[in-house]
Amino acid sequence: MRLAPQPSAQSLRLIVLFILATGVTTSPVLSSGCPDRCVCDDQLVVQCAGQHLTTFPVNLPLATRQLIISNNRIVELPPLALNYLSDLVYLDCSNNSLTEISESTFGNLRKLAYLDLSFNTLTRIEDRTFGPLASLVMLRMTDNPGLSEIHQDAFAENAALQVLDVSRNNLTVLNITSLIALPALRSVGLSGNPWSCESFFLDHSIHTHTVCGSPADMQSRRLGEVGLQLRTLCHQSLGSWDYLFFIVIGFVIFAAGTVSAWVMGVIMVLYERYIKKKDEQLDPDDEGESGGMARNTGAGSNHAIVPLLNFEDCL
Repeated sequence: MRLAPQPSAQSLRLIVLFILATGVTTSPVLSSGCPDRCVCDDQLVVQCAGQHLTTFPVNLPLATRQLIISNNRIVELPPLALNYLSDLVYLDCSNNSLTEISESTFGNLRKLAYLDLSFNTLTRIEDRTFGPLASLVMLRMTDNPGLSEIHQDAFAENAALQVLDVSRNNLTVLNITSLIALPALRSVGLSGNPWSCESFFLDHSIHTHTVCGSPADMQSRRLGEVGLQLRTLCHQSLGSWDYLFFIVIGFVIFAAGTVSAWVMGVIMVLYERYIKKKDEQLDPDDEGESGGMARNTGAGSNHAIVPLLNFEDCL
């Protein structure tokens, strides 16, 4: 058996020089350490909130379960770095400067259940953006002032989705054909968007927080902007016919109460007279029965004495 030739010292030096020259080092995302300016605990939670980060943190532990990068200035979520975190279940990216999210961004996050993209600068959600998130339960995308379009199939594959909140964006139309088919969906937040009066939601026009069917200068504006003016139009002052109606109703109620009281009084007086007359008719009958009983008692006494006297005479 021939042995493979052993590499010489010179060839080893050449290999090391080649590695250093090409800059090949261990990928930071494969590190088991903790990112700079972040805090990692034993519960696999990485806390990087409010650290003025402009890029996605590196050196994230592979076993990270919760990642909080809120309140920074991050402009992009790199798919390569993020998808190494295959055990991630909670991701908070709120209050950053994210402008774009694509399907590849979450390509390997099969266990992710909570995702918060609120308070960013998103402008559009593409087709099947959240498709890879098979375990997604709650998705928050509120307060993105430039978000004006969400593709109708953006959530088509999120069968576990229960809560979706797209409040306070710039949406005018929302085609939710795919949302209707989601079996677990329980809540959808839509408030604070300038919905178009011609748009439809579940076969009904969207009027929530949007002024429709009103003067031209108020249509399609947010309710908060014209609330006082709209209230004045809806709650108009009472007219003369309204006051006349109240007067007539008051008189009818007063008359009905008076008549009812008079009828009840008459009934009570007649009832008392009837009871008194009945008592007077019963009194003479009671006196006659008492006299008869007294007479019968006297007669009986005489009959009892007569035999006694006859018996004494015999003696």
